[in-house]
Order: sequence, then structure tokens, then C-alpha cells
Amino acid sequence: MSAQWKLEAKREALETRACVLHATRAFFLSRDYLEVETPNRIPAPLPESHIDALAAEPWWLHPSPELCMKRMLAAGYGRIFQIAKCYRGHERGPLHLPEFTLLEWYRAGCDYLRLMEDCEDLFIYLSGAMGISNRLTYRNREIDLSKPWERLSVKEAFDRFGSVDLERALEQDRFEEVLALEIEPRLGTLKPTLLYDYPLSFASLARVRKDNPAFAERFEIYIGGLELANGFSELTDAAEQRRRFERENDVRSKRGRPPWPMPEKFLEAISRMPESAGIALGMDRMVMLFADAFSIDEVVSFTPEEL
Repeated sequence: MSAQWKLEAKREALETRACVLHATRAFFLSRDYLEVETPNRIPAPLPESHIDALAAEPWWLHPSPELCMKRMLAAGYGRIFQIAKCYRGHERGPLHLPEFTLLEWYRAGCDYLRLMEDCEDLFIYLSGAMGISNRLTYRNREIDLSKPWERLSVKEAFDRFGSVDLERALEQDRFEEVLALEIEPRLGTLKPTLLYDYPLSFASLARVRKDNPAFAERFEIYIGGLELANGFSELTDAAEQRRRFERENDVRSKRGRPPWPMPEKFLEAISRMPESAGIALGMDRMVMLFADAFSIDEVVSFTPEEL
């Protein structure tokens, strides 16, 4: 199949993509969010053990706009969103591209529970814009997008679907393996699933639960077994965030990967952030849902191999 023919065959999916992007912007603008743009090149990426930033000497291409957007929160921007091109190394497959599109939004005076409701509202708004009445068909399954979505704690998910419980998975260093292979494919099959309350060792940039410090106020969205988004109540303790970044760099070093420099300006700003919540949602994967596409290649105009 010629590259030109592949491009022509993508027209319907790309029209769906354009509709999703337009409706997403309309949703946030209708709720008084400010659309922002932050730089793609940054001096220090987010220190995470499982993500490799791409070099843009002497800096890096951002894996997400998170660090800059949270500095805007700290500066008093209470409701912001961005649809941004992002870049990550060693990511290629049916659900991954090294250059992809993220939707991120942040809201002051909000926690992860209220942010879950925003996610429900966004998908219902998009389904209306697409004319599909709160239902979509994805991989031969009809999925009901209406409220309320299923809310399932990580502990409950391991008890229900895992071959080991959460405690044993953490002890055996099998958390990510069991989650990816045994649990994720069974989430969001009839209605979207909000998987919430991750163990503290997987807190990322999320705030710890005050009533149960073994867990963090973090959630992910699954629809049709597809992971779409990662959101949380924001951590505003700079010392704790630095410790987490240092632990991530230690993991990177043990895996033979170079550690990342500390994002000092972000760490300086974090203590000024208000109580807030934010989320990163994969736009390419969201388009896959509405286009009923098997691969991410079908919903972008060009893959790296087609250039």
C-alpha cells in the first residue's frame, strides 16, 4: 500500500479527529478555562523512571506540559487547559507514538473526586458533538458514557481481577505487570472505569490521602480496556516532591538510564500552588475511541515511518 493511498484512506478518521479537537476546546471555553501555550523545549523534564525525554540540545522536548502549567497555577491562573504536542523516546506501538498529542487541564479549588466528574462531563459533551447520544462502539462493544461511571479502587481491582492481591503484588514487585496484563484489559468494557487510589509508591505528583497515607489521590480512566488519562489532586509539598524525584532518579540509575536534572523553578513554585487537581489525557487515544480505530496510526495524519 502506497503512503499516499494510506493518507487518503485516513480522511474519515481525521475528520473525526478535527471534530473531537474542536468540541474539546468548546467544552473548556464554555467553562471559563483559559487556553494556554507553554514551550516545547524545556531545561529539565519531569524526573520519572519510566519516561525518556527526547534531547533538543542543550535542553529536552517536553514529555508533557505539566511543569510549566503548574507554575501557571502557582501564579494565580485558576482554570487552564492546553492541547499540546509532546515527545517521548522509545515509545512506538499500536497505542504509542514518539510524538503525540496530550490534553491537560488544571483547576484550582478542586480535588481528584471533583475532577472525575469533569471527565464524565467532557465525554458526554463530546458524544453530543459527535451525534452519538452518550454511547460509542469500540472494538465491537457498545459502551455507555452516561453518568455515573464505574469507580473502582486499585485495591478492589486487584482483588477482583488479579492473580495476586495488591499487597502481594507490591511485595513481589509485580504491580505494573499484574495491572497491565490482568486488570487493564477488563476495565471499562460496559461503562468507563475510573481506577483510583494508587499505592503511595506509585503516587507520581499526587497528594497523599489524609485519611489513609498508604494511598495517593490519583486516578486513571479506562474505556474499552484502553487507558486514556492520568489525573490527581496536586501535591504542593516541595520537599516531598523533591524526595519523590530523587527516588525516581535512583530507579533510573539502577536501570542503567541517566538521571534527569531537577526542575528547580518548578520546585520553587510548587509550594505556592493552591489546592488543585489536574489531568493529562491522550487525545490520539480519545480519537481512537470515537473513530473505532484499532491502532493509533489510523488517527494521525503521518506516523514516523510515513515521513
